[in-house]
Amino acid sequence: MSSIVISPKNQQELQFISKLLQKLGVNSKVLSNEDTEDLGLSLLMKEADRSDFTTEDEIISKLKD
Repeated sequence: MSSIVISPKNQQELQFISKLLQKLGVNSKVLSNEDTEDLGLSLLMKEADRSDFTTEDEIISKLKD
């Protein structure tokens, strides 16, 4: 099933939308700013190019700089 992400303009709008969804019997969850950032980071990580590998020596050399 697909999902919808809604970003209300203010706290009143958030409460209104939450109550409306509850009355309609639609499951919903309010995400904190931290949750939203985590979701964005996970999406970026899924899109990351994993075909390029770095050797251990290259990593150690960068850490020493």
